[in-house]
Amino acid sequence: MTFDFDQVFDRHATGSTKWSRYPADVLPMWVADMDFAAPPVIIQALQKRLEHPLLGYSVAPDSLRDAIVADLWNKYAWRVLPQELVFLPGVESGFNMALNALLEPQQNVVVQTPNYPPLRHAPGHWGLNKVELEFIAQADGSYATPLDALRQSLIGGGALLLSNPHNPLGKVFPREELQAVADICVEQDAWIISDEIHAELCYDVRVHIPTASLSPEIAKRTITLMSASKAYNIAGLKTSFMIIQDAALLSRVNHARCGLVDSVNPLGMEATRVAYTEGGPWLAGLMAYLHGNRDYLLDAVRTRLPGVTMNVPQGTYLAWLDCSALGLEDPQRFFLEQAKVGLSAGLDFGDHSKQFVRLNFGCPRALLEEGIARMERSLKA
Repeated sequence: MTFDFDQVFDRHATGSTKWSRYPADVLPMWVADMDFAAPPVIIQALQKRLEHPLLGYSVAPDSLRDAIVADLWNKYAWRVLPQELVFLPGVESGFNMALNALLEPQQNVVVQTPNYPPLRHAPGHWGLNKVELEFIAQADGSYATPLDALRQSLIGGGALLLSNPHNPLGKVFPREELQAVADICVEQDAWIISDEIHAELCYDVRVHIPTASLSPEIAKRTITLMSASKAYNIAGLKTSFMIIQDAALLSRVNHARCGLVDSVNPLGMEATRVAYTEGGPWLAGLMAYLHGNRDYLLDAVRTRLPGVTMNVPQGTYLAWLDCSALGLEDPQRFFLEQAKVGLSAGLDFGDHSKQFVRLNFGCPRALLEEGIARMERSLKA
């Protein structure tokens, strides 16, 4: 079965966050929302569900729980029980729920930077002490966790907000590093709140390793957040889930939703069920296309965008572009004004990332080429 990832859709006037932010002459390549049609099996399932005219408050059916449990086992050999799933309208509400439920004011929360802005800002919502821990850039272009600094930051407990696969670096944590990070959290009696929303999006034969799958001891203090939203491009259906394998911890965290975090809509739950039961062929096609896009962008950065460098993303469909050599005051503003390309500003991801921009290459190749060509012309000008 083949799928057409080259088709370009006009998303103006659809209420798209991505395409509404800038004027019509700007090509948006910022937020983590792909410009591909959702899998046909999901569209067909939603159309069938809408044959029933009632759309009231809904609970997760056993078929959805079973689909997720089976998917976690098939992809990661991770054994999860249906009752260990908590459904949420988004991972952002999940990691905020966890911080609110588990930590006392002024406890340390470690965020590895650069990082997804809502993760960076979450500790501040609850009077917690955010500790931003910079990754160490390696000679081979990868990034490593400073383990001694992590241990020091978690003395006395607290929590680590983990992003894996990492946004915006595209880092997929290898088992040895993930184990070392988790062991430090156990040693220091700290919680692990792991945002694994890009789990399916790994390249070059890498396979995502859920943090909680490392050992029962680690699982007892890990809150995992996942969703079909990124891999299957259904983020607007606002359906995610939390996995907590300790019953007491699950009850404690789930209680934090009271009055703050609502239930999930029935269409989102149906789309999620179908994604995990029937979406495999589409996902395989997507990953092949994204791999091609990643390599196309990498070659273009090296040959057509002088002064810009890019490490090879190991996962996600996000590229972290270093514009330091351009000597610009604000690279994001430059490309917005001179190239009419809307990128994510590096400063949103970390205080030391002003010379970076994040580019979303999850789009038809024609749009990717258009963005590259616009940036190339702006640099020549």
